[in-house]
Formats: sequence, structure tokens, C-alpha cells
Amino acid sequence: MKTEEIKIMEEAIEKIAEQARKFGLDFYDMRFEICPADIIYTFGAYGMPTRFSHWSFGKAFHKMKTQYDYNLSRIYELVINSNPCYAFLLDGNSLIQNKLVIAHVFAHCDFFKNNFHFKNTNRNMIESMAVSADRIRGYEQKYGRDKVEGFIDDVLSIQEHIEPGLYKPRQKLSAKPEQQRQETPYDDLWYLGEEKPKQEDPNNLPKKFPPEPEKDLLSFMAAHAKNLEEWQRDILCIIREEMLYFWPQMETKIMNEGWASYWHARIMREIDLTEEETIEFAKMNAGILQPSRMSINPYLVGLKIWEDIEKRWDNPTEEEKEKYGRAGGEGRAKMFEVRTTENDISFIRNYLTKELVEDLDLYLFKKVYTRWQVTETDWEKVREGMVTLLTNCGYPVIKVEDADYNLNGELYLKHYHDGRDLDIFYLEKTLPGVYRIWKRTVHLETVLDNKKYLFSYNGERTTKRLL
Repeated sequence: MKTEEIKIMEEAIEKIAEQARKFGLDFYDMRFEICPADIIYTFGAYGMPTRFSHWSFGKAFHKMKTQYDYNLSRIYELVINSNPCYAFLLDGNSLIQNKLVIAHVFAHCDFFKNNFHFKNTNRNMIESMAVSADRIRGYEQKYGRDKVEGFIDDVLSIQEHIEPGLYKPRQKLSAKPEQQRQETPYDDLWYLGEEKPKQEDPNNLPKKFPPEPEKDLLSFMAAHAKNLEEWQRDILCIIREEMLYFWPQMETKIMNEGWASYWHARIMREIDLTEEETIEFAKMNAGILQPSRMSINPYLVGLKIWEDIEKRWDNPTEEEKEKYGRAGGEGRAKMFEVRTTENDISFIRNYLTKELVEDLDLYLFKKVYTRWQVTETDWEKVREGMVTLLTNCGYPVIKVEDADYNLNGELYLKHYHDGRDLDIFYLEKTLPGVYRIWKRTVHLETVLDNKKYLFSYNGERTTKRLL
């Protein structure tokens, strides 16, 4: 960009930031960089500018860059959840496009800073990923690139099986039992009117490991997989930490994009635009909010829910005033409250109304033989179907049931079926990877066509049997 264009951009950033603050948005300091398409799409494929190198990121880059070259899709910006917050703008954007993107980014940063689900994320993840990438490069030089990359392949195939643990601290499986409280002569006073509980004989308790099903597969395997080398444990921990960083973004996608879309429109209305800029902004904004026939547009659905919250709390009906005590004029306050406390599941469940489902023409569908068919239009069932799809960020819940199955150190996993069957092709390709990490036979219990099956891989072949 020319010096004059950069100066105009800096002035626009200051005006947009000032207007965002007037609306009550609270964000970290912002750092904007203008990058060519190759750089933007590299960051988009890797997820971060400093992440370790892997062939799958190159594959994603090639797909995204090809779509950009053929004008099938376009990344206007990338924003990083960090403090300060970094945003990368595409150098092919026009000035008005960058203004919209900048307003959009300030709202994203407000969401990152204030939403409860981002409370425990690492705000220095750019630096952390750079350090991790250096360590992995060192492992490749020491142990061979093919060996390290093969292990990363195995871990990435199960990277979604973590437990963010926002609501309660995770208990260490290897923790020592708590010290027993010393008995006193007055202990019987605690049991007046009821029978004193019997002491269980610890020798008769079942010895199961882990004592409770364990959802965090990566953490469990890093701690308890035998015969893993230290560099392999380190890679398991690296990928788990990176997934913990990305998880809140995945579970608030609809809220976050809707929030940013809501505020970029409000901010742009307050900025003086020429007639040409107004038309270009309208075209770009319409493209962002264009509905899709086969998937949910998070920008559109999120925006409509936010606008509905504002309307219903600003102008409640008489029934809402009486039933919920809404005084009216509280729309913005309610929006900021929801922004702070909710994620996509609670957002959809609590605020997606019958009127919105009908207005957005939302429905459930599935493939029957070779054709896609609409299966449900009832608004409550559509809402619950969306919640089901968003549960665990759309990934199946699989837990460690027994890490010493058959008393032989075998790993027994269980799929907690929610009505959706596993992808058997993916399952059969993934089990050998889990085996290479665990180094013992791996079993996975699941449900297919309402029947229980057990898939097992022993290092040579995968078997399947009906339970």
C-alpha cells in the first residue's frame, strides 16, 4: 500500500475503534497487518501464523487458495485470540471492505476478551506455538521427519477428544488418596436419627482403571501410554494444548460471528460513507449474510438471534412483562449479558424462537438412498436437532472405559451414542493410529443400526463383532 493509503487506513481504524467504544465494546489493543493472499491463506490453513509444519495444513492451503484463485471463496481477514489482538487484512481489499472488516474484528476481540468460555485460553498462544514448532522441528532433525510426521498423523486423527474442563477442575488419575480424617468421640452426633454408613473394605472394591470414564483421551494417553518416548508425550501435550486453545472458538462460532456481524453493521452506519462506499458495503454485507441451502450460515443465524434478543428485551409483550418481569428498554444490556455467559448450545436452546426458525426457513434433512430429503420442520425439533449437532462441537463423545481390559493393558473405548452412527471408514483408519500410540490392542464399543458392536485392532487387523 502507498503511504497515503496507509494514513487513510490508520485514520479509519481510530474512528472505528472510537465508535466501537461508544457502543460499549471492550477489546484488547489491536495490531493490524496487511498481507498478500498467499500469506493470508497460509495462516488460514495453519490456524495460526506460528504453528508447526504438517502436510495436512499444506493440503488445506492448496484447497483454500485454489478456491480464491477461481473466485469461489475469499478470506477477507483473520483475527487471532491474543493480547494484544492481531488481525491480518487481505491486501486486495478495497478501503470500504477493510473498514467493514476492521469493525468486524473489533467485535470479535470484544467477544474473545469477555466471553466466559475464553476465560482459560492462553492469550500468548502465538509465542507458545512458535516455541512448540521449534521443538517439533528439533525432533524431526533428531528422529527423522517421516517418523515424527507419522506420529503427528496419529495424534491429529484424535485431536478433538479432549475435555476443556471449564466448569470443574480435572482430577489427576494418579493422585494419591486423600488422608483419612481422624475419628473423634463425637462422630456419632453426625448420624443422629439415621444409620451410620458402613465402612467398605478397600480390598473388596473393584480395581478398575480409570475409576470413572475418561473423556480427555489425549491427556490420558500422554500420562499412561507405556513405551512412549518423551518426544512423543511432548507432541501429545502440544496438540492437546493447541486444541484447548481452538475449542472455545469452535463452541461459540454462531454467537461470535453473529455478534461481529451485528456490530460491524451498527458501526458502519455511524461512519460517513460516500454513495459508492454505501453501495459496496451493502453488497459485501449481503454476501456475508447470504443463506445456504445445505448448511447453517453462522453469520446470518447468529445475527438474527442477536437482533431478536434486542427487540424482545427492548419491547416485551404484556405477557413477557408479567411472566418474566421485563421492563423494556433492556435489549443492549441483555445482549452483553448473553455475550458474556453463553455458548452456541445455550444460545440456540434459549433464544432460537419459533418465529426465527420459520423466518430463516430452518429444517433438518438427511440423505435417503441417493437423494437429500427434508425430515423435520417442527421448530422445536429443528432447534433440538441443531443443539445435537453442536454438542461437543459436533464430534462424537468417546471415553476411556478400561485401560487394563482383559487384564492385559488393552485400551477399551466407548462411543456414547447420541443417535448418530460413527463413520466406519474413519473408525477403521483411526484405530491403528490409536494402537501405535497405546502400543496395545485397542477396542471401541459403538452402536450401528441400533445394535452394539465392538471394533478391535491388535496391530495386524481390525475385527468387528456384535455385542
